[in-house]
Amino acid sequence: MAQPLAERMRPKTLDDYIGQKHLVGEGAVLRKMIDAGRISSFILWGPPGVGKTTLAQIIANRLEVPFFTLSAVTSGVKDVRDVIEKARNGRFFSQQSPILFIDEIHRFSKSQQDSLLGAVETGVVTLIGATTENPSFEVIRPLLSRCQLYVLKPLEKDDLLELVDHALKRDAVLKEKHVEVKESDAMLRYSGGDARKLLNILELVVEADGGDPIVITDEKVVSRLQQNPLAYDKDGEMHYDIISAFIKSIRGSDPDAALYWLARMVEGGEDPAFIARRLVISASEDIGLANPNALLLANAAFDAVMKIGWPEGRIPLAEATVYLATSPKSNSAYMGIGSALELVRQTGNLPVPLHLRNAPTKLMKQLGYGKSYKYAHDYQGHFVEQQFLPDEVKQARLWHAQDNPAEAKLNDRMVALWGERYKK
Repeated sequence: MAQPLAERMRPKTLDDYIGQKHLVGEGAVLRKMIDAGRISSFILWGPPGVGKTTLAQIIANRLEVPFFTLSAVTSGVKDVRDVIEKARNGRFFSQQSPILFIDEIHRFSKSQQDSLLGAVETGVVTLIGATTENPSFEVIRPLLSRCQLYVLKPLEKDDLLELVDHALKRDAVLKEKHVEVKESDAMLRYSGGDARKLLNILELVVEADGGDPIVITDEKVVSRLQQNPLAYDKDGEMHYDIISAFIKSIRGSDPDAALYWLARMVEGGEDPAFIARRLVISASEDIGLANPNALLLANAAFDAVMKIGWPEGRIPLAEATVYLATSPKSNSAYMGIGSALELVRQTGNLPVPLHLRNAPTKLMKQLGYGKSYKYAHDYQGHFVEQQFLPDEVKQARLWHAQDNPAEAKLNDRMVALWGERYKK
């Protein structure tokens, strides 16, 4: 049976690799290591179909080292130990360590990850992990500390169009056909920045069309995909679209829609921890100070799900979902930290004012550290006006109360304490 187009088009060299220029473009960090012939262990974090597995294979080919691969879905601790033993026995002293590629490393249990530590630490293998989940949640800290983390981005429109052009000109099957891409918006929209998904769509539309030439239009793409929706949702990759719809329904205060998308995830076998984490994020980002109890409830739902698992875990998730969707909304804290980060990037490491510095030694006290600091609890109302920002940014306003009862109350207190500074 012929290989799928996505497999036939898998790049063999960095020159054919599309996208991720921030990592593998000329002068980029990974490109430098590969060109130098030695790499350290790292984890690739990014959405499906952006080239994580392909990049690992290209690196192994370029360095001419043994390449072992494990899937976290099907491999156990014994499989990990067997591969490590093979790597240890097959290594030459002058050679870069064999590469062990672990797909979906976020699905490895703690014991499986623990079994990797010694081999990674001593250089028996160079680990390349791939994950669609935030590694800080899913990868144990000792392993994470031994690996660099590189973030892969969804492919841009130009990258995707370049990929289609390469497929039509270079693929042995497609270049024998007369294919004209008259419209590409639907293909790009359904692909969602996923190269594999895009090539699946292209292959489906071409195979379903018996014409000569084959003219690809948006209408034709939509029609073909409606007839065969699994063609662009292989292996449950619609997961990202559904979680997006879920969060946007909560943000839009539609509990019915939020419950619907929650049910889609539950029925589809989604990881309950993934859903629970998104609820905690939503509570902080979208409800925020308009209803601080939302974060407490979302966190409690997370704890409950971790304790009881499926199928009962759907109930605290549903409770938190409805509560968040029906709560008043505010992103003032989210916007505030964004503004603060931008200010820090613009102004750099400004010195901490002397009166705010810690003074644990006699010399520091002599230098004026902590001098003139006013201890708020010594004053009426537990407040005294003093400067807490560096001189260069002392007038900065970063948090702005939004239009809801809870924040109006907070802002009134700030106006009472600070006067004009907090008046809108």
